[in-house]
Amino acid sequence: MHMSEAILANLRSRLSTALEVVKKDLATVRTGRAKPSLVEDVKVEAYGSLMTIKELATISAPDVTLILVSPWDRSLVSAIATGIQKAGLNIQPVVDGETVKIAIPALTQERREELVKLVRQKLEAGKVLMRTVRSEVKAEIEAQEGAAGVSEDNINYWITDMQKQVDEATKKIDELGAEKEKELMTL
Repeated sequence: MHMSEAILANLRSRLSTALEVVKKDLATVRTGRAKPSLVEDVKVEAYGSLMTIKELATISAPDVTLILVSPWDRSLVSAIATGIQKAGLNIQPVVDGETVKIAIPALTQERREELVKLVRQKLEAGKVLMRTVRSEVKAEIEAQEGAAGVSEDNINYWITDMQKQVDEATKKIDELGAEKEKELMTL
């Protein structure tokens, strides 16, 4: 029976990976609130390679409309500002001495609605990912049919267990989406 345990452990791992992908994807959607996560993974040319801002600076949000980036190496201030401009986040960094300030403008109602649509697209992509994982794992389980010591009841039990895990993960995706939509529609 250890084969089924391996398959279900693989399922858990793949579902949690898919959930992480969805979380990261949703984190890139701007909500009109200043959050360090908005810029922390932006790539910047530093020391001859591409590095993320979180590897190069302290990122804070002193209030809901401002992100403050304080590089540990002051010579990187303009490189960080350039990286943020090139990231396509529709935000304008301002170099202020040894820091980079980013004012986050409030979102218009129209823009909020566009972003809600984008969130729903990202959620749907996450659900497609879940369905792909589900069908691959289901095929692995069904491939156990006829193996020594594996009954039809075992197969049915594993498929039921798998479906329960997939449903839980899908529910988490829906909760993440509802949270993000609420955040977007709150002024």
